[in-house]
Amino acid sequence: MPSTGHRLRDVEQHHPLLASEEEEHIKGVCSASGGRLWFIQDSCGIVCAVMTWFLVFYAGFVVNFVMLLPSKNFWFSLVNGVAFNFLGVLALSSHIRTMLTDPGAVPKGNATKEYLDSLQLKPGEVIYKCPKCCSIKPERAHHCSICKRCICKMDHHCPWVNNCVGEKNQRFFVLFTMYVALISAHALCLTGHQFYACVRVQWNECSDFSPPVAVMLMIFLCLEALLFLTFTAVMFGTQIHSICNDETEIERLKNEKPTWERRVRWEGMKAVFGGPPSPIWFNPFAGLQLQRLLMVRARKGGAEFSV
Repeated sequence: MPSTGHRLRDVEQHHPLLASEEEEHIKGVCSASGGRLWFIQDSCGIVCAVMTWFLVFYAGFVVNFVMLLPSKNFWFSLVNGVAFNFLGVLALSSHIRTMLTDPGAVPKGNATKEYLDSLQLKPGEVIYKCPKCCSIKPERAHHCSICKRCICKMDHHCPWVNNCVGEKNQRFFVLFTMYVALISAHALCLTGHQFYACVRVQWNECSDFSPPVAVMLMIFLCLEALLFLTFTAVMFGTQIHSICNDETEIERLKNEKPTWERRVRWEGMKAVFGGPPSPIWFNPFAGLQLQRLLMVRARKGGAEFSV
């Protein structure tokens, strides 16, 4: 798009050379969509997200109805039941927040002459436009072919949450991987304890289900927990490493040299989780504006879907 006072380049990979004041101005386009329900209509992602919920509910069914409720130890069942279900609620809540939170999408089609003039760029200043969604690309933004948008600080697109992991929802993704890893480890421990306890007595006294059914359910739970624990523990460690080094997975894979001032270690953690260490870091409900979302939906006649 032509302009008299600056140069606009169509690029996919870029290293913006913006002065600090213009950089802060353009970074404003990465702000989350106020009150809008963000949802990616991708069939593969929707199937993966449904599978995630199904597997978590399956684990809850086996833990509660096959192992804990038939147990004769009341306090063992109560403590483990409360702990497992509490972590399960936090895991699914984190999944919802990751899936329905705008990851930091740049508005489509904002590379207009009027918008460029509003940036008050200096003569000869170079800015970058995404040729796929016709938007000004802030520093560290990348285009996602599934979301069909440029995402600020895009780490990767995860089909299991049917969304990109970016600047605005990385915190919830980290919590999701952490809580799923915890409930997976908890389920493995309970399964091991159940097998050990049932070997010592009659299987009919261990569960309300028949022995073959109970064994099959627990074996499948054990395999599921092992797989989820391995995957989410690796993802959690990778995410923490990326946050502490202020480097997304895409930037690491592309070996992009940083042109920004890195926030390392605790500074990076505070930037992602929003403030100094506190219990709020582990709360997926923090910052949830349900009343505002309902007001927006009532005003617009329903939820908006981003595709």
